[in-house]
Amino acid sequence: MSVSTRRRHARRRSSGTRRTQEERRSRTQARLLDATMECLVDLGWSGTSTTEVARRAGVSRGAQQHHYPTKMVLVAASLEHLLERQRLAYETAFAVLPPQRRNVEGALDLLWEVFRGRPAKALLELAVAARTDDELRPLCRDLNERILEVILETFERLFPSNTLPDDYVPTMLRGVFAMFVGLSVQHALDDDAAGHQKAVLDQVKSVARLIIPEQGAASPVPFSSGADAGPDPAPPTDRPDLTDVPPARTGSGTDLPPTPEGAQP
Repeated sequence: MSVSTRRRHARRRSSGTRRTQEERRSRTQARLLDATMECLVDLGWSGTSTTEVARRAGVSRGAQQHHYPTKMVLVAASLEHLLERQRLAYETAFAVLPPQRRNVEGALDLLWEVFRGRPAKALLELAVAARTDDELRPLCRDLNERILEVILETFERLFPSNTLPDDYVPTMLRGVFAMFVGLSVQHALDDDAAGHQKAVLDQVKSVARLIIPEQGAASPVPFSSGADAGPDPAPPTDRPDLTDVPPARTGSGTDLPPTPEGAQP
C-alpha cells in the first residue's frame, strides 16, 4: 500500500471517529436536557438537582458536569432546547391541520395546547420560583422575552399577509401571551371543569377572526427556505404532540437517538 493510500485511509478513520464522538456528545446532551425538563415538571425548581438530572438521563455525574457544569447552565440550555423543539412542533402541527382550520383560530387552539402541556408547567414552576430567587429571576425574565420573540417570528411566518401595523403586532402578541399564561395557571388548578377557559378562548378567537381574516394564513408547508429551495415537499401527515416532553431515557448505553438551587447535588 502506498503512503498516499495509507494517509487517505487514516483521514477517513479520523473523520469517522469525530462523527461518532459528536453523535455521542449530542445524544448525551439531549438526554440531559430532556431529563431537566422532566425534573422541573415533576419536582419543581427547588427539587431539581444536577444529581437527579444525571440519574434520570442515565449518564454519569462527570459527564453531566462536563457538558453543563452548574444547575443554572443546565436549566438555561434545557429551556432553549425546549423552546426550539416546541417551535418546530407547533409549526408542523399547524401545517397538517385541515385547510379549513389552518387559520388564526387553529393557530390559537394549538397555542392553547402548548400552554396546557407539561413543558409549560416547567416554565410556570420557574416563574414562581424566580419571584424570590435573585439568581433565577434574570434567566426567567430573559426567557419571557425570548418566548415572545419566537411567538412573533412564528406569527409572521404563518400569517405573512396580515395587514396589521408593524408596531401593533408585538403588543398584541404580548397580550395574548400574558392571557394564556394566566389561563394556564387556572387550568392547572381546575382542569377547566366549568369550561371558563374554553369560553375565554372562544371569545378571543371570535375577535381574532375579525383582526386576521382567512386570507392571512400562510401556505401549509412550514420552514420554507425561499425560492431557491426547489419545489415544496408535501406536508407531514403526523400531527406532533404539543403537550408533552418525551421522558428521559435511562441506562448508560449510547445507542439512543437524539431528541429534539434549592436542592443541591
